[in-house]
Amino acid sequence: MVISQRVGTTSTTVSAVSVYGLDRWRVNSSQASKISFQQQAIASPQSCGNNRYTMNITSLAATTVGASDYYGVNQFIEGFNMQDLGWGTSAAQTVTLSFWIYATVAGTYSGAIRTGDSSNYSYPFTYTINSANTWEFKTVTIPGPTAGTWGTGTSVGLDVWFSVGTGSTFKGTAGSWSANNYVAATGEIALVNTNAAAWYITGVQLEKGSTATSFDYRPYGTELALCQRYFEKSYNMSVVPGAASGGSGSLSITCCGNTNRAFGNAVFKVSKRSDPTVTFYSTEGTSGNFRNTSQGTNVPVSVASTGGENQASIICSSGIVAVTDTILGFFTAASEL
Repeated sequence: MVISQRVGTTSTTVSAVSVYGLDRWRVNSSQASKISFQQQAIASPQSCGNNRYTMNITSLAATTVGASDYYGVNQFIEGFNMQDLGWGTSAAQTVTLSFWIYATVAGTYSGAIRTGDSSNYSYPFTYTINSANTWEFKTVTIPGPTAGTWGTGTSVGLDVWFSVGTGSTFKGTAGSWSANNYVAATGEIALVNTNAAAWYITGVQLEKGSTATSFDYRPYGTELALCQRYFEKSYNMSVVPGAASGGSGSLSITCCGNTNRAFGNAVFKVSKRSDPTVTFYSTEGTSGNFRNTSQGTNVPVSVASTGGENQASIICSSGIVAVTDTILGFFTAASEL
C-alpha cells in the first residue's frame, strides 16, 4: 500500500459505485457516502511484517446491508500476469492469498476470487479477526478452478475481492468454486453495520502454491512503475491530481507562429496497458485546461488525442495572446482494467 498516486493520504468518501483509491485497488460502495478510504502510515511496522503503509476503510454510518448491496475493495489482475496458473483447464494451479489485517470490530470476514468479466465464476472465502485493534496475519489457500472463463492478455485475468459488508445476492458458501458472481461468503459480519468502525489491510500477496512465502518487497521505483502501467500523473508524487499546484513540476507546451495556438506532447513514463484516458489540468486545478501564466487565464485543451500507449498530443486553439505566452499544465493517464 505504499503507492497512492490519486489520493495521497487524503481521506476520501466514496460517492460513486466504485472509485480507484490506492494504486490498483478499487473501493466499492453500492450506496454513496457510507464508507471512506485512506492511505495511512503504520505506527508500528514491526507489528505487521514491517509493512509501513496500510489502506484504511472506515464506516461513515450504521448501515443496514440490503440484499443487492456491496461494500469492499478489489483488485483486477491482468491476464498476462496469471497465464502460468492454467485456470479453466485440468492443469489449474493452486494459489495462496496472504495479507495482514486489523479491524476495530472482531469476527468472521470474507472475500472472494472470481473472474473479472460477466462469465461469473467465483470462490468465496472467510477469515477470522480474533482480536479487535490488533494486526493479524492471514492466509487462504484456493484450489485452481478447472472451469470458468479466465481472461488472457491485457484483459482482466482474475479479481481479488475483500468484503466489509455484502448482501445475499452476492454471497455464497465459502470454500468452493461455483458458477455465480459472488464477492463474499455467507456468515460474514458487516463492518458497515457499525458507525465509525475501521478496517485496515496491507501486505497482500497472491502466489502460486499452497504455502504463503515471505512478502516480496520490491524497490519503490519498481513498484511505482508497475502501477504506472495502469495509471500515472505528471504531478509530483505528493500532489493529488487536480490540486492547485502553482506550476511546480508542470508540463510546458509551445505557442506557434499563429498566436492563437499551442502544441505539445504528454509523454508517458511507462507504456500503458492500452490506449489510456488522458485528463489535463491547469496549474490552478481546472480540468480540461492548461494555464496561460503570462495572461493569468486558463486555456482550454481543445484537442487531446491519445497517441497510443506511450504519449498523447495536446492542442490549445484559443486563449493564446502572443507566441511568448507561457502555457503550463498537468495530465493523468488512466488505463485501468
